[in-house]
Amino acid sequence: MAILNVRPELLDALSAVREGVAAARFPLPLPGAHRARLSRDELLAQLDDYLIPRLRAPKAPLLAVVGGSTGAGKSTLVNSLVGRRVSEAGVLRPTTRTPVLVCHPEDEHWFKGERVLPRLGRVWMPRQEVPAPASDDDVQGCAAEELLGADARDEEPAERALRIETDTALSPGLALLDAPDVDSLVASNRDLAAELLCAADIWVLVTTAARYADAVPWNLLRTAREYDVTLVTVLDRVPHQIASDVARQYGSLLIREGLADVPRFTVPELPESAGGSGLLPATAVAGLRNWLTQRALDPAARAVAGRRTAVGALASLRSRVTALANASAAQHAAALRLTGHIEEAYEEARARVRRHIAMGELLAGDAHALWRGFPVDSRAEEVLDAYETGLTTLLASSVAAADERVAEAWRRDPARPGAEITEIATGRAEKGSRAGADAADDGRARMNLLVRRWRRCLEELTEEEARAVDHGFGRDAEEAAAMLATALVGGGNAADAYRSLASAFGEPSARRLRECGVRLLATYVERALYGERDTRLAPLDELETAPDPQVDLIAALSVLRKAEASALSGPLSGPGAQKSSQSQSQSHSQSQTER
Repeated sequence: MAILNVRPELLDALSAVREGVAAARFPLPLPGAHRARLSRDELLAQLDDYLIPRLRAPKAPLLAVVGGSTGAGKSTLVNSLVGRRVSEAGVLRPTTRTPVLVCHPEDEHWFKGERVLPRLGRVWMPRQEVPAPASDDDVQGCAAEELLGADARDEEPAERALRIETDTALSPGLALLDAPDVDSLVASNRDLAAELLCAADIWVLVTTAARYADAVPWNLLRTAREYDVTLVTVLDRVPHQIASDVARQYGSLLIREGLADVPRFTVPELPESAGGSGLLPATAVAGLRNWLTQRALDPAARAVAGRRTAVGALASLRSRVTALANASAAQHAAALRLTGHIEEAYEEARARVRRHIAMGELLAGDAHALWRGFPVDSRAEEVLDAYETGLTTLLASSVAAADERVAEAWRRDPARPGAEITEIATGRAEKGSRAGADAADDGRARMNLLVRRWRRCLEELTEEEARAVDHGFGRDAEEAAAMLATALVGGGNAADAYRSLASAFGEPSARRLRECGVRLLATYVERALYGERDTRLAPLDELETAPDPQVDLIAALSVLRKAEASALSGPLSGPGAQKSSQSQSQSHSQSQTER
Protein backbone atom coordinates (compact mmCIF):
# COMPACT_ATOMS: atom_id res chain seq x y z
CA MET A 1 0.00 0.00 0.00
CA ALA A 2 1.45 3.36 -1.01
CA ILE A 3 2.30 5.80 1.75
CA LEU A 4 1.34 8.87 -0.31
CA ASN A 5 -0.11 9.58 -3.71
CA VAL A 6 3.36 10.58 -4.91
CA ARG A 7 3.46 12.45 -8.18
CA PRO A 8 6.47 13.85 -10.05
CA GLU A 9 5.30 17.37 -9.21
CA LEU A 10 5.75 16.70 -5.49
CA LEU A 11 9.28 15.35 -5.90
CA ASP A 12 10.20 18.26 -8.19
CA ALA A 13 8.83 20.74 -5.65
CA LEU A 14 10.74 19.03 -2.82
CA SER A 15 13.93 19.13 -4.86
CA ALA A 16 13.45 22.87 -5.45
CA VAL A 17 12.92 23.41 -1.72
CA ARG A 18 16.01 21.35 -1.02
CA GLU A 19 18.11 23.49 -3.39
CA GLY A 20 16.80 26.66 -1.78
CA VAL A 21 17.59 25.38 1.71
CA ALA A 22 21.10 24.35 0.67
CA ALA A 23 21.75 27.79 -0.86
CA ALA A 24 20.72 29.71 2.27
CA ARG A 25 23.62 31.25 4.19
CA PHE A 26 23.63 32.85 7.62
CA PRO A 27 27.18 34.18 8.14
CA LEU A 28 26.35 37.31 10.11
CA PRO A 29 25.96 36.90 13.90
CA LEU A 30 22.38 38.13 14.10
CA PRO A 31 20.05 36.87 16.84
CA GLY A 32 18.74 33.54 15.63
CA ALA A 33 21.46 33.02 13.02
CA HIS A 34 22.94 30.03 14.85
CA ARG A 35 19.52 28.46 15.14
CA ALA A 36 18.90 29.10 11.43
CA ARG A 37 22.13 27.30 10.53
CA LEU A 38 21.13 24.33 12.66
CA SER A 39 17.64 24.33 11.18
CA ARG A 40 19.09 24.42 7.65
CA ASP A 41 21.28 21.41 8.42
CA GLU A 42 18.35 19.55 10.01
CA LEU A 43 16.16 20.27 7.00
CA LEU A 44 18.81 19.06 4.57
CA ALA A 45 19.28 15.90 6.61
CA GLN A 46 15.55 15.21 6.72
CA LEU A 47 15.07 15.91 3.01
CA ASP A 48 18.13 13.94 1.88
CA ASP A 49 17.98 11.10 4.37
CA TYR A 50 14.27 10.53 4.70
CA LEU A 51 11.60 12.50 2.90
CA ILE A 52 12.84 12.48 -0.70
CA PRO A 53 14.12 8.87 -0.54
CA ARG A 54 10.90 7.71 1.13
CA LEU A 55 8.65 9.34 -1.45
CA ARG A 56 10.77 7.99 -4.29
CA ALA A 57 10.66 4.46 -2.88
CA PRO A 58 7.46 4.08 -0.81
CA LYS A 59 7.86 0.27 -0.74
CA ALA A 60 11.30 0.44 0.89
CA PRO A 61 11.61 -1.11 4.39
CA LEU A 62 10.50 0.96 7.34
CA LEU A 63 13.53 2.34 9.13
CA ALA A 64 13.21 2.36 12.92
CA VAL A 65 15.98 4.47 14.49
CA VAL A 66 16.73 3.64 18.12
CA GLY A 67 17.90 6.83 19.80
CA GLY A 68 18.37 8.22 23.25
CA SER A 69 20.82 9.53 25.78
CA THR A 70 24.08 8.09 27.00
CA GLY A 71 23.79 4.78 28.84
CA ALA A 72 20.11 4.26 28.04
CA GLY A 73 20.76 0.74 26.76
CA LYS A 74 20.06 1.34 23.08
CA SER A 75 22.66 -1.12 21.79
CA THR A 76 21.60 -3.84 24.21
CA LEU A 77 17.99 -3.31 23.15
CA VAL A 78 18.85 -3.60 19.45
CA ASN A 79 20.96 -6.70 20.08
CA SER A 80 18.12 -8.25 22.03
CA LEU A 81 15.56 -7.49 19.32
CA VAL A 82 17.81 -9.17 16.73
CA GLY A 83 18.79 -12.05 19.00
CA ARG A 84 22.53 -11.64 18.70
CA ARG A 85 25.08 -8.94 19.29
CA VAL A 86 25.30 -6.64 16.27
CA SER A 87 26.13 -3.39 18.06
CA GLU A 88 28.79 -2.87 20.70
CA ALA A 89 27.52 -2.23 24.22
CA GLY A 90 29.64 -1.49 27.26
CA VAL A 91 30.35 0.74 30.19
CA LEU A 92 32.78 3.07 28.38
CA ARG A 93 31.32 6.27 26.91
CA PRO A 94 30.70 7.04 24.16
CA THR A 95 29.77 3.46 23.31
CA THR A 96 28.15 3.66 19.87
CA ARG A 97 30.56 5.47 17.57
CA THR A 98 29.58 3.94 14.25
CA PRO A 99 25.84 3.57 13.64
CA VAL A 100 24.69 0.02 12.93
CA LEU A 101 21.79 -0.81 10.61
CA VAL A 102 20.26 -4.28 10.76
CA CYS A 103 17.81 -5.57 8.16
CA HIS A 104 16.51 -8.81 6.68
CA PRO A 105 18.84 -10.22 3.97
CA GLU A 106 16.11 -9.66 1.36
CA ASP A 107 16.12 -5.93 2.17
CA GLU A 108 19.87 -5.39 2.07
CA HIS A 109 19.78 -3.92 -1.44
CA TRP A 110 17.68 -1.00 -0.20
CA PHE A 111 20.58 0.23 1.96
CA LYS A 112 23.63 -0.58 -0.18
CA GLY A 113 23.41 2.60 -2.20
CA GLU A 114 22.79 6.20 -1.23
CA ARG A 115 19.01 6.06 -1.03
CA VAL A 116 19.16 6.95 2.65
CA LEU A 117 21.97 8.61 4.58
CA PRO A 118 23.97 9.45 1.43
CA ARG A 119 26.68 11.24 3.44
CA LEU A 120 27.67 8.02 5.18
CA GLY A 121 29.90 5.38 3.67
CA ARG A 122 28.93 1.71 3.90
CA VAL A 123 30.76 -0.97 5.90
CA TRP A 124 29.78 -4.64 5.94
CA MET A 125 30.93 -6.68 8.91
CA PRO A 126 31.53 -10.43 9.00
CA ARG A 127 28.55 -11.99 10.72
CA GLN A 128 29.10 -13.56 14.13
CA GLU A 129 26.91 -16.66 14.04
CA VAL A 130 27.55 -17.53 17.69
CA PRO A 131 26.89 -14.83 20.32
CA ALA A 132 30.14 -13.69 21.89
CA PRO A 133 30.47 -14.06 25.68
CA ALA A 134 30.02 -10.93 27.72
CA SER A 135 33.60 -11.02 28.94
CA ASP A 136 34.82 -10.54 25.36
CA ASP A 137 33.16 -7.12 24.96
CA ASP A 138 36.37 -5.17 24.90
CA VAL A 139 38.15 -7.60 22.55
CA GLN A 140 35.23 -7.67 20.11
CA GLY A 141 34.87 -3.91 20.31
CA CYS A 142 38.52 -3.36 19.45
CA ALA A 143 38.33 -5.85 16.57
CA ALA A 144 35.31 -4.07 15.12
CA GLU A 145 36.96 -0.69 15.41
CA GLU A 146 40.12 -1.99 13.69
CA LEU A 147 38.02 -3.28 10.78
CA LEU A 148 36.46 0.18 10.53
CA GLY A 149 39.88 1.84 10.54
CA ALA A 150 39.59 3.61 13.89
CA ASP A 151 41.05 3.26 17.35
CA ALA A 152 38.35 2.38 19.90
CA ARG A 153 39.89 4.83 22.30
CA ASP A 154 39.78 7.73 19.87
CA GLU A 155 36.89 10.13 19.81
CA GLU A 156 35.56 9.23 16.38
CA PRO A 157 36.43 7.37 13.17
CA ALA A 158 38.27 9.32 10.49
CA GLU A 159 35.38 8.89 8.03
CA ARG A 160 31.75 8.60 9.00
CA ALA A 161 30.28 5.25 7.98
CA LEU A 162 27.16 3.17 8.39
CA ARG A 163 27.71 -0.44 9.37
CA ILE A 164 25.20 -2.80 7.78
CA GLU A 165 24.25 -6.18 9.22
CA THR A 166 21.65 -8.66 7.98
CA ASP A 167 19.70 -11.19 10.00
CA THR A 168 16.67 -13.36 9.31
CA ALA A 169 15.46 -12.72 12.85
CA LEU A 170 14.12 -9.39 11.62
CA SER A 171 10.97 -9.38 9.54
CA PRO A 172 11.25 -8.31 5.90
CA GLY A 173 10.22 -4.71 5.50
CA LEU A 174 11.81 -3.56 8.80
CA ALA A 175 15.28 -2.21 9.50
CA LEU A 176 16.70 -1.22 12.91
CA LEU A 177 19.35 1.47 13.26
CA ASP A 178 21.34 1.89 16.48
CA ALA A 179 22.25 5.59 16.63
CA PRO A 180 24.99 7.32 18.66
CA ASP A 181 24.07 9.06 21.89
CA VAL A 182 22.19 12.31 21.34
CA ASP A 183 24.07 13.81 24.30
CA SER A 184 27.46 12.31 23.44
CA LEU A 185 30.57 14.11 24.60
CA VAL A 186 31.75 13.97 20.98
CA ALA A 187 30.09 16.74 18.97
CA SER A 188 30.16 14.79 15.70
CA ASN A 189 28.33 11.91 17.42
CA ARG A 190 25.58 14.28 18.55
CA ASP A 191 25.24 15.71 15.05
CA LEU A 192 25.16 12.24 13.54
CA ALA A 193 22.50 11.10 16.00
CA ALA A 194 20.31 14.04 14.98
CA GLU A 195 20.81 13.23 11.28
CA LEU A 196 19.88 9.59 11.84
CA LEU A 197 16.67 10.53 13.64
CA CYS A 198 15.78 12.72 10.66
CA ALA A 199 16.09 9.61 8.45
CA ALA A 200 13.63 7.54 10.49
CA ASP A 201 10.18 6.29 9.57
CA ILE A 202 9.79 5.36 13.24
CA TRP A 203 11.53 6.85 16.24
CA VAL A 204 12.24 4.41 19.05
CA LEU A 205 13.27 6.71 21.89
CA VAL A 206 14.95 4.98 24.81
CA THR A 207 15.28 6.45 28.29
CA THR A 208 15.84 4.96 31.73
CA ALA A 209 14.15 4.93 35.11
CA ALA A 210 16.90 7.21 36.40
CA ARG A 211 16.75 9.75 33.55
CA TYR A 212 13.22 9.71 32.12
CA ALA A 213 12.55 13.21 33.50
CA ASP A 214 15.80 14.70 32.13
CA ALA A 215 15.77 17.39 29.47
CA VAL A 216 17.38 15.28 26.73
CA PRO A 217 14.63 12.67 26.25
CA TRP A 218 11.92 15.30 26.51
CA ASN A 219 13.57 17.52 23.92
CA LEU A 220 13.50 14.54 21.58
CA LEU A 221 9.88 13.78 22.41
CA ARG A 222 8.82 17.38 21.80
CA THR A 223 10.66 17.39 18.48
CA ALA A 224 8.88 14.18 17.52
CA ARG A 225 5.55 15.76 18.42
CA GLU A 226 6.40 18.87 16.41
CA TYR A 227 7.19 16.78 13.33
CA ASP A 228 4.31 14.35 14.04
CA VAL A 229 6.54 11.32 13.49
CA THR A 230 5.54 7.74 14.21
CA LEU A 231 6.92 7.33 17.70
CA VAL A 232 7.37 4.65 20.32
CA THR A 233 9.15 5.02 23.66
CA VAL A 234 10.99 2.49 25.79
CA LEU A 235 11.47 2.99 29.52
CA ASP A 236 14.57 0.89 30.10
CA ARG A 237 16.38 -0.44 33.15
CA VAL A 238 13.48 -0.01 35.54
CA PRO A 239 13.97 -1.62 38.97
CA HIS A 240 11.54 -4.51 39.27
CA GLN A 241 10.09 -3.36 42.60
CA ILE A 242 9.03 0.09 41.34
CA ALA A 243 8.32 -0.73 37.70
CA SER A 244 4.59 0.01 37.96
CA ASP A 245 5.07 3.31 39.77
CA VAL A 246 7.76 4.55 37.38
CA ALA A 247 5.76 3.51 34.31
CA ARG A 248 2.66 5.28 35.66
CA GLN A 249 4.60 8.47 36.39
CA TYR A 250 6.21 8.38 32.95
CA GLY A 251 2.81 7.92 31.37
CA SER A 252 1.49 10.94 33.26
CA LEU A 253 4.33 13.06 31.92
CA LEU A 254 3.60 11.91 28.37
CA ILE A 255 -0.08 12.79 28.78
CA ARG A 256 0.84 16.23 30.08
CA GLU A 257 2.99 16.81 26.98
CA GLY A 258 0.17 15.78 24.64
CA LEU A 259 1.75 12.39 23.85
CA ALA A 260 -0.85 10.12 25.44
CA ASP A 261 -1.26 8.03 22.28
CA VAL A 262 2.45 7.18 22.01
CA PRO A 263 3.02 3.43 22.55
CA ARG A 264 5.39 2.82 25.45
CA PHE A 265 7.12 -0.27 26.71
CA THR A 266 8.90 -0.93 29.97
CA VAL A 267 12.01 -3.09 30.19
CA PRO A 268 12.95 -4.17 33.71
CA GLU A 269 16.43 -3.86 35.11
CA LEU A 270 18.04 -7.21 34.35
CA PRO A 271 21.57 -8.52 34.10
CA GLU A 272 22.43 -7.91 30.47
CA SER A 273 23.00 -11.56 29.94
CA ALA A 274 21.15 -14.64 28.91
CA GLY A 275 23.60 -17.50 29.04
CA GLY A 276 26.55 -15.11 28.83
CA SER A 277 25.43 -13.54 25.53
CA GLY A 278 24.91 -9.98 26.78
CA LEU A 279 21.28 -10.05 25.60
CA LEU A 280 18.03 -9.42 27.43
CA PRO A 281 15.57 -12.30 27.66
CA ALA A 282 13.25 -12.54 24.67
CA THR A 283 10.21 -11.93 26.89
CA ALA A 284 11.63 -8.54 27.96
CA VAL A 285 11.49 -7.17 24.42
CA ALA A 286 8.63 -9.27 23.00
CA GLY A 287 6.09 -6.44 23.11
CA LEU A 288 8.32 -3.99 21.25
CA ARG A 289 9.35 -6.65 18.74
CA ASN A 290 5.72 -7.52 18.02
CA TRP A 291 4.78 -3.86 17.64
CA LEU A 292 7.59 -3.24 15.15
CA THR A 293 6.86 -6.45 13.27
CA GLN A 294 3.21 -5.50 12.89
CA ARG A 295 4.24 -2.16 11.40
CA ALA A 296 6.35 -4.01 8.82
CA LEU A 297 4.07 -6.94 7.91
CA ASP A 298 0.57 -5.44 8.15
CA PRO A 299 0.09 -3.34 4.95
CA ALA A 300 -2.41 -1.06 6.64
CA ALA A 301 -0.27 -0.53 9.74
CA ARG A 302 2.77 0.01 7.55
CA ALA A 303 0.95 2.64 5.50
CA VAL A 304 -0.29 4.39 8.63
CA ALA A 305 3.21 4.54 10.15
CA GLY A 306 4.94 5.68 6.99
CA ARG A 307 2.22 8.11 5.97
CA ARG A 308 2.08 9.79 9.35
CA THR A 309 5.81 10.43 9.43
CA ALA A 310 5.94 11.57 5.80
CA VAL A 311 2.92 13.85 6.15
CA GLY A 312 4.29 15.21 9.41
CA ALA A 313 7.63 15.93 7.78
CA LEU A 314 5.92 17.68 4.87
CA ALA A 315 3.76 19.74 7.19
CA SER A 316 6.76 20.78 9.29
CA LEU A 317 8.47 22.17 6.19
CA ARG A 318 6.04 25.08 5.98
CA SER A 319 7.01 26.83 9.18
CA ARG A 320 10.66 25.76 9.05
CA VAL A 321 11.25 26.90 5.47
CA THR A 322 9.39 30.15 6.15
CA ALA A 323 11.60 30.73 9.19
CA LEU A 324 14.69 30.12 7.04
CA ALA A 325 13.42 32.56 4.43
CA ASN A 326 12.87 35.19 7.13
CA ALA A 327 16.33 34.58 8.56
CA SER A 328 17.80 34.86 5.06
CA ALA A 329 15.97 38.15 4.56
CA ALA A 330 17.37 39.43 7.86
CA GLN A 331 20.87 38.48 6.75
CA HIS A 332 20.41 40.34 3.46
CA ALA A 333 19.08 43.43 5.24
CA ALA A 334 21.98 43.37 7.69
CA ALA A 335 24.51 42.97 4.89
CA LEU A 336 22.96 45.96 3.09
CA ARG A 337 23.20 47.96 6.30
CA LEU A 338 26.87 47.05 6.79
CA THR A 339 27.55 47.81 3.15
CA GLY A 340 25.77 51.14 3.53
CA HIS A 341 28.08 52.12 6.40
CA ILE A 342 31.09 51.64 4.12
CA GLU A 343 29.55 53.38 1.13
CA GLU A 344 28.42 56.36 3.18
CA ALA A 345 31.82 56.70 4.81
CA TYR A 346 33.60 56.73 1.46
CA GLU A 347 31.15 59.16 -0.09
CA GLU A 348 31.94 61.43 2.83
CA ALA A 349 35.66 60.86 2.17
CA ARG A 350 35.17 61.87 -1.47
CA ALA A 351 33.35 65.04 -0.44
CA ARG A 352 36.10 65.79 2.10
CA VAL A 353 38.85 65.52 -0.50
CA ARG A 354 36.98 67.73 -2.97
CA ARG A 355 36.32 70.29 -0.23
CA HIS A 356 39.97 70.46 0.81
CA ILE A 357 41.11 70.79 -2.81
CA ALA A 358 38.58 73.57 -3.48
CA MET A 359 39.85 75.44 -0.42
CA GLY A 360 43.40 75.30 -1.81
CA GLU A 361 44.83 73.37 1.12
CA LEU A 362 47.24 71.51 -1.16
CA LEU A 363 48.87 74.86 -1.96
CA ALA A 364 50.18 75.52 1.52
CA GLY A 365 53.46 75.29 3.37
CA ASP A 366 56.32 74.05 1.20
CA ALA A 367 54.08 73.76 -1.84
CA HIS A 368 53.12 77.43 -1.56
CA ALA A 369 56.73 78.52 -1.14
CA LEU A 370 57.83 76.51 -4.15
CA TRP A 371 55.03 77.94 -6.31
CA ARG A 372 55.93 81.50 -5.28
CA GLY A 373 59.51 80.84 -6.39
CA PHE A 374 58.50 79.18 -9.66
CA PRO A 375 60.06 79.28 -12.19
CA VAL A 376 63.07 81.31 -11.04
CA ASP A 377 63.92 79.85 -7.63
CA SER A 378 62.18 76.46 -7.92
CA ARG A 379 61.72 73.96 -10.68
CA ALA A 380 58.47 72.48 -12.01
CA GLU A 381 59.48 69.03 -10.75
CA GLU A 382 59.69 70.35 -7.19
CA VAL A 383 56.25 71.95 -7.42
CA LEU A 384 54.71 68.77 -8.78
CA ASP A 385 56.46 66.68 -6.11
CA ALA A 386 54.91 68.87 -3.44
CA TYR A 387 51.43 68.46 -4.92
CA GLU A 388 51.99 64.72 -5.23
CA THR A 389 52.92 64.45 -1.56
CA GLY A 390 50.05 66.66 -0.43
CA LEU A 391 47.39 64.86 -2.48
CA THR A 392 48.67 61.46 -1.33
CA THR A 393 48.48 62.58 2.29
CA LEU A 394 44.99 64.03 1.81
CA LEU A 395 43.71 60.80 0.25
CA ALA A 396 45.34 58.60 2.89
CA SER A 397 43.96 60.67 5.77
CA SER A 398 40.48 60.64 4.20
CA VAL A 399 40.62 56.85 3.90
CA ALA A 400 41.68 56.60 7.54
CA ALA A 401 38.78 58.84 8.57
CA ALA A 402 36.36 56.69 6.55
CA ASP A 403 37.70 53.52 8.16
CA GLU A 404 37.24 55.01 11.61
CA ARG A 405 33.67 55.98 10.77
CA VAL A 406 32.94 52.44 9.53
CA ALA A 407 34.52 50.91 12.63
CA GLU A 408 32.37 53.06 14.91
CA ALA A 409 29.18 52.24 13.00
CA TRP A 410 29.98 48.50 12.99
CA ARG A 411 30.71 48.51 16.73
CA ARG A 412 27.08 49.55 17.29
CA ASP A 413 25.61 47.13 14.74
CA PRO A 414 24.39 43.73 16.00
CA ALA A 415 25.31 42.17 12.64
CA ARG A 416 29.01 42.96 12.98
CA PRO A 417 30.80 39.98 11.34
CA GLY A 418 33.90 38.17 12.51
CA ALA A 419 37.30 39.68 13.20
CA GLU A 420 38.80 38.84 9.81
CA ILE A 421 36.09 40.62 7.83
CA THR A 422 35.98 43.48 10.31
CA GLU A 423 39.70 44.07 9.99
CA ILE A 424 39.49 44.26 6.20
CA ALA A 425 36.40 46.46 6.22
CA THR A 426 37.85 48.88 8.78
CA GLY A 427 41.45 49.18 7.64
CA ARG A 428 42.76 45.58 7.71
CA ALA A 429 44.23 45.64 11.23
CA GLU A 430 44.06 47.37 14.58
CA LYS A 431 45.82 50.71 14.69
CA GLY A 432 49.03 50.82 16.67
CA SER A 433 49.93 47.22 15.90
CA ARG A 434 52.67 46.11 13.51
CA ALA A 435 50.03 44.72 11.16
CA GLY A 436 48.16 48.02 11.39
CA ALA A 437 51.29 49.99 10.50
CA ASP A 438 52.00 47.72 7.54
CA ALA A 439 48.40 48.10 6.36
CA ALA A 440 48.64 51.90 6.59
CA ASP A 441 51.90 51.88 4.61
CA ASP A 442 50.32 49.66 1.95
CA GLY A 443 47.33 51.99 1.71
CA ARG A 444 49.51 55.06 1.34
CA ALA A 445 51.56 53.31 -1.35
CA ARG A 446 48.39 52.59 -3.33
CA MET A 447 47.34 56.22 -3.00
CA ASN A 448 50.75 57.47 -4.14
CA LEU A 449 50.75 55.17 -7.16
CA LEU A 450 47.47 56.64 -8.39
CA VAL A 451 48.58 60.22 -7.68
CA ARG A 452 51.74 59.65 -9.69
CA ARG A 453 49.62 58.36 -12.58
CA TRP A 454 47.49 61.50 -12.33
CA ARG A 455 50.64 63.63 -12.46
CA ARG A 456 51.89 61.75 -15.52
CA CYS A 457 48.54 62.28 -17.25
CA LEU A 458 48.77 66.03 -16.62
CA GLU A 459 52.21 66.11 -18.19
CA GLU A 460 51.02 64.18 -21.23
CA LEU A 461 47.96 66.41 -21.52
CA THR A 462 50.00 69.63 -21.60
CA GLU A 463 52.53 68.09 -23.95
CA GLU A 464 49.83 67.16 -26.44
CA GLU A 465 48.24 70.61 -26.19
CA ALA A 466 51.62 72.27 -26.78
CA ARG A 467 52.06 70.27 -29.96
CA ALA A 468 48.51 71.11 -31.06
CA VAL A 469 49.00 74.88 -30.92
CA ASP A 470 51.85 76.85 -32.43
CA HIS A 471 52.46 79.65 -29.98
CA GLY A 472 56.19 79.24 -29.72
CA PHE A 473 55.85 77.99 -26.16
CA GLY A 474 59.41 77.76 -24.95
CA ARG A 475 58.89 75.90 -21.68
CA ASP A 476 58.83 72.12 -21.35
CA ALA A 477 55.67 70.09 -20.65
CA GLU A 478 56.56 69.67 -16.99
CA GLU A 479 56.45 73.43 -16.42
CA ALA A 480 53.07 73.62 -18.15
CA ALA A 481 51.89 70.70 -15.99
CA ALA A 482 52.97 72.62 -12.87
CA MET A 483 50.86 75.60 -13.97
CA LEU A 484 47.88 73.38 -14.74
CA ALA A 485 48.22 71.49 -11.44
CA THR A 486 48.29 74.77 -9.52
CA ALA A 487 45.23 75.99 -11.40
CA LEU A 488 43.42 72.81 -10.33
CA VAL A 489 44.42 72.63 -6.65
CA GLY A 490 45.41 76.20 -5.87
CA GLY A 491 42.18 77.48 -4.41
CA GLY A 492 42.54 81.29 -4.14
CA ASN A 493 45.84 81.24 -6.05
CA ALA A 494 44.37 79.23 -8.91
CA ALA A 495 43.51 82.42 -10.82
CA ASP A 496 47.15 83.47 -11.09
CA ALA A 497 48.16 80.03 -12.28
CA TYR A 498 45.38 80.00 -14.85
CA ARG A 499 46.40 83.42 -16.19
CA SER A 500 49.97 82.18 -16.60
CA LEU A 501 48.67 79.13 -18.46
CA ALA A 502 46.43 81.25 -20.69
CA SER A 503 49.33 83.60 -21.42
CA ALA A 504 51.49 80.69 -22.51
CA PHE A 505 48.88 78.66 -24.43
CA GLY A 506 46.10 81.04 -25.26
CA GLU A 507 42.68 81.29 -23.66
CA PRO A 508 40.94 78.50 -25.65
CA SER A 509 43.75 76.03 -24.97
CA ALA A 510 43.98 77.01 -21.31
CA ARG A 511 40.25 76.59 -20.88
CA ARG A 512 40.40 73.20 -22.60
CA LEU A 513 43.33 72.11 -20.42
CA ARG A 514 41.54 73.15 -17.25
CA GLU A 515 38.37 71.29 -18.19
CA CYS A 516 40.31 68.11 -18.99
CA GLY A 517 42.38 68.55 -15.83
CA VAL A 518 39.28 68.86 -13.64
CA ARG A 519 37.95 65.58 -15.05
CA LEU A 520 41.32 63.88 -14.61
CA LEU A 521 41.61 64.95 -10.99
CA ALA A 522 38.06 63.82 -10.17
CA THR A 523 38.66 60.50 -11.93
CA TYR A 524 41.82 59.68 -9.99
CA VAL A 525 40.42 60.83 -6.66
CA GLU A 526 37.40 58.56 -7.16
CA ARG A 527 39.57 55.72 -8.42
CA ALA A 528 41.72 55.94 -5.30
CA LEU A 529 38.85 56.20 -2.81
CA TYR A 530 36.50 53.76 -4.52
CA GLY A 531 39.30 51.24 -4.91
CA GLU A 532 39.78 51.26 -1.13
CA ARG A 533 36.02 51.11 -0.66
CA ASP A 534 35.69 48.09 -2.94
CA THR A 535 38.51 46.33 -1.10
CA ARG A 536 36.54 46.72 2.11
CA LEU A 537 33.26 45.67 0.50
CA ALA A 538 34.70 42.49 -1.04
CA PRO A 539 34.43 40.33 2.12
CA LEU A 540 30.78 41.31 2.52
CA ASP A 541 30.09 40.42 -1.09
CA GLU A 542 31.62 36.99 -0.49
CA LEU A 543 29.21 36.28 2.37
CA GLU A 544 26.51 35.29 -0.15
CA THR A 545 23.71 37.20 1.52
CA ALA A 546 21.89 38.12 -1.68
CA PRO A 547 18.07 38.09 -1.65
CA ASP A 548 17.91 35.14 -4.07
CA PRO A 549 17.70 32.36 -1.42
CA GLN A 550 14.81 34.07 0.32
CA VAL A 551 12.89 34.54 -2.95
CA ASP A 552 13.68 31.00 -4.09
CA LEU A 553 12.58 29.49 -0.78
CA ILE A 554 9.23 31.29 -0.77
CA ALA A 555 8.58 30.40 -4.41
CA ALA A 556 9.55 26.75 -3.91
CA LEU A 557 7.40 26.52 -0.78
CA SER A 558 4.40 27.88 -2.66
CA VAL A 559 4.83 25.26 -5.39
CA LEU A 560 5.31 22.55 -2.75
CA ARG A 561 2.04 23.43 -1.03
CA LYS A 562 0.13 22.95 -4.27
CA ALA A 563 1.89 19.66 -5.02
CA GLU A 564 1.35 18.49 -1.45
CA ALA A 565 -2.38 19.16 -1.71
CA SER A 566 -2.52 16.87 -4.74
CA ALA A 567 -0.46 14.18 -3.01
CA LEU A 568 -2.78 14.18 0.00
CA SER A 569 -5.95 14.21 -2.07
CA GLY A 570 -6.27 10.42 -1.75
CA PRO A 571 -6.36 9.83 2.02
CA LEU A 572 -5.64 6.43 3.49
CA SER A 573 -8.86 4.58 4.16
CA GLY A 574 -10.32 1.15 4.72
CA PRO A 575 -11.05 -1.04 7.72
CA GLY A 576 -7.48 -2.36 7.87
CA ALA A 577 -6.09 1.13 8.16
CA GLN A 578 -8.63 2.11 10.82
CA LYS A 579 -7.89 -1.01 12.84
CA SER A 580 -4.13 -0.39 12.64
CA SER A 581 -4.52 3.24 13.65
CA GLN A 582 -6.62 2.28 16.66
CA SER A 583 -4.23 -0.47 17.75
CA GLN A 584 -1.35 1.97 17.87
CA SER A 585 -2.90 3.90 20.74
CA GLN A 586 -4.37 1.02 22.75
CA SER A 587 -2.84 -1.91 24.61
CA HIS A 588 0.81 -1.08 23.88
CA SER A 589 0.88 1.64 26.51
CA GLN A 590 0.83 -0.95 29.27
CA SER A 591 4.12 -1.74 31.03
CA GLN A 592 5.90 -4.94 30.09
CA THR A 593 7.84 -6.18 33.07
CA GLU A 594 8.01 -9.96 32.57
CA ARG A 595 11.42 -11.46 32.63
